[in-house]
Amino acid sequence: MPYNEAWQLQKELATLRALNKIPDTLLLLEHPHTYTLGRSGHAENLLLNEDEWTRRGITVEWVDRGGDITYHGPGQLVGYPILKLGDAATADGRLPQADYVGYIRKLEEMIIRTVAHFGIVSGQMKGITGVWVQPDMASRCPHCPPSAKLTPSKIAAIGVKVDARGISQHGFALNVNPEMRYFDDIIACGLRDHAVISMADLMGDAPPLQSVKDEVARQFGIVFQQEIFFTISV
Repeated sequence: MPYNEAWQLQKELATLRALNKIPDTLLLLEHPHTYTLGRSGHAENLLLNEDEWTRRGITVEWVDRGGDITYHGPGQLVGYPILKLGDAATADGRLPQADYVGYIRKLEEMIIRTVAHFGIVSGQMKGITGVWVQPDMASRCPHCPPSAKLTPSKIAAIGVKVDARGISQHGFALNVNPEMRYFDDIIACGLRDHAVISMADLMGDAPPLQSVKDEVARQFGIVFQQEIFFTISV
């Protein structure tokens, strides 16, 4: 699904969720080749000029999630939770009383549990959002950059927004089997000293994307204590 279509869908679903017309919802999908820059984005972390990214068929979007630049593309599982995390803003304009940090930690936990199902050990890093693989685990990857064997590598990025109605948008991107060369042209998340890694890098043969979707949905239900009624593949 093109990034802008998914972004518009999120907005529409967020409005419906705020009106209690739909339940909490999790979108799981893939995008064509896209770089997105969040509210903390720095243009210099995109190492291509407009002519180069246009020639290569890459879309570039500035978006309203947290974080810096990241890549989305085929083989990467992107998840957008549309959840009611708090009450609507009060008359004085204050945001809802939602546990934003706790929400992000739960997303990380859900991904950690998901990749563990496939035999990959990962974890959190203090002070840095995302899901990380330690160098001893990354040593399985013969073609990964040297930095992957020196410092933790990111297997999943997280960038979220919680609007004034208390509804979450944006979410996470888990590298299952994307074309990793696209990360060479950005400083992912603005972190120069950490490589990006995928499930395929660590496993040789990545599991089918649908099986990862199914496990993400299952673990999401466990971590967020949500009953999964049905799933729709996008």
